[in-house]
Amino acid sequence: MSKTICLALIAAFGVAAPLAAQAQTPDVVRLGNLKFAHYGAVSYMKEACGKYNLKVEERMFPKGPDIMPAIVAGEIDIAALASDGAISGRANGVPIYTVAGFAKGGARIVAGIDSGIKSIADLKGKKVGVTRGGAHELLLYAELEKAGLTWSDKPGKDVQVVFLAFADLNQALAAKQIDAMNQSEPQSSQAINKKFGVEIMKPYTTRMGEPVRLLVMTEKMYNEKKDVAQRLMKCFVETTTLFNKDTALADKYVREQMFKGQITSQDFKDAMDNADYTYDVTLEHVDITTEFMQKYGVGRMAKPPKAAEWVKLDLLQKAKADLKVK
Repeated sequence: MSKTICLALIAAFGVAAPLAAQAQTPDVVRLGNLKFAHYGAVSYMKEACGKYNLKVEERMFPKGPDIMPAIVAGEIDIAALASDGAISGRANGVPIYTVAGFAKGGARIVAGIDSGIKSIADLKGKKVGVTRGGAHELLLYAELEKAGLTWSDKPGKDVQVVFLAFADLNQALAAKQIDAMNQSEPQSSQAINKKFGVEIMKPYTTRMGEPVRLLVMTEKMYNEKKDVAQRLMKCFVETTTLFNKDTALADKYVREQMFKGQITSQDFKDAMDNADYTYDVTLEHVDITTEFMQKYGVGRMAKPPKAAEWVKLDLLQKAKADLKVK
């Protein structure tokens, strides 16, 4: 091989190598998530999105509204949270769009095993625990109102509401510091399986129905990184389809990776009997949730947003069409 040809090859490979490396460098997407069973398919994106040349970096938060400051600070690109947390954020100027639903259900009103409480009406004169600023607070108020009960976080009303973090509700019920709770999954199933709680109801009997959790995306990603956003949406639809089809994988991942062995397979099964992995949300559901938030003063909204202004489902529809998912 002549020296000229050899130098030419070296030069060509010298240029090609950085280009190849550049092409293989994945786009980073920063995900804000919560530690619940029905958030598992979203969490699994960090395992599955490599095929779409994406690196999903997950950060867990205690509750949905806590993610909003991180979005404002430019630290999070997409987030999974209950609809009221997303609505409140949007109402107060957080630059987000709803791009999909990812789960529905996942709430249960559970009473202490020996509390004598058998219905919502029996909550009169009792202390009920709930996490402030989440869908569970909204669902609890809607069911209390339907039963004709009044409530406050101070004594004097029919029901005294006790605000606790999701992580503290089970412990408070077991210790009889509260008489009942509106808890998420799998923690509510765990309370029942560990024999210190009994189900009163799934709080889906009002016009709001089953709460839909929302996948939100920053306006910046949606408007300025459309290709990344579309690839991410295809990965989301794929992981959700996978978790719906392969329940053994979903069980193993949620129990071992998200909960580090802290819940049993039965806890997971019972949790998902009260929740579904989904892709879809309607503008009507978002508007009804917004209306309920205004009514009950949940989320402190400067200007309640209309769903049509900030629910953008075009990326989802294209991803579902590309993957032939209904």
